[in-house]
Amino acid sequence: MGFFKKLFGNRFFVITLCAAVLISIIPAVLTAMGQKSYVQSAFQTVASPFQWCFTKIGEGLSGYSDYFRTLDELRRENIELRQQLEDMNNKISDANLLEDENDFLRAYLGTHAEHTDFEFTDAVIVGCESTNYSAFYTLAKGSLAGIEKRMPVITDKGLLGYISEVGPTWSRVTVITETDSSVGVYISRSGVSGVLEGNLSLRLEGKCRMIYIEADSDVRIGDTVITSGVGSFYPRGISVGRVTAVSTDSGTRTLVAEIEPYASIEDVNKVMIITSFEVVEEKEAGK
Repeated sequence: MGFFKKLFGNRFFVITLCAAVLISIIPAVLTAMGQKSYVQSAFQTVASPFQWCFTKIGEGLSGYSDYFRTLDELRRENIELRQQLEDMNNKISDANLLEDENDFLRAYLGTHAEHTDFEFTDAVIVGCESTNYSAFYTLAKGSLAGIEKRMPVITDKGLLGYISEVGPTWSRVTVITETDSSVGVYISRSGVSGVLEGNLSLRLEGKCRMIYIEADSDVRIGDTVITSGVGSFYPRGISVGRVTAVSTDSGTRTLVAEIEPYASIEDVNKVMIITSFEVVEEKEAGK
């Protein structure tokens, strides 16, 4: 009883209850009196704001539906565009690899056409080991493929080095800039001969030097150095590099030429190994 007393003592509740009763009774009374039109008009008047609200809410929901439908379409288009972009990037990557392969094959064929006595096999560079005093490059081809120690290694630019170690499926290359490398060479322009060797300080610059050059020899900056095929296990006629500086060794009174090799390990990922070539006798090389 206390609850109902408290409830009916609430003014807002009483007013609301009375309004609800009137809204329920008045339409019934008017209808019984034959005044149904007034009831309809009253309901229309009361319902109009609610109809307007419901209409706007419906339009809003329809707009949200269109928005989410458009968003889904944009997401699908985005996924399709990403897939197309990935496919295009893959095609470009494949095309670049094919172009690199074609360039390598052209260089291979060009070198083979120039040196018909050479026999080659290609190999991929798969690793590098470097210290303060030496660097070795590992190839993915070894004795099972017929690779042996002391075989020359070249790129499309020129001489890179020689095979210094061999395993069943791998081999290591010592490049011509290393201190334990020695190559018989000559200047193509003047025919001046000498020995190309690695130097501890020059190797840090990616260079080597040509020594045992007679003091009155014609050696100039920009001259091209080529293998002579004498006194080493390299064949004759492979481009080595160009002269970047010439100085005199005061101790031996001979000339020393700094050489910048044409072949750079940073520019390639595949090389050619010369597995066989015609050996040039010293007298023939001096012609």
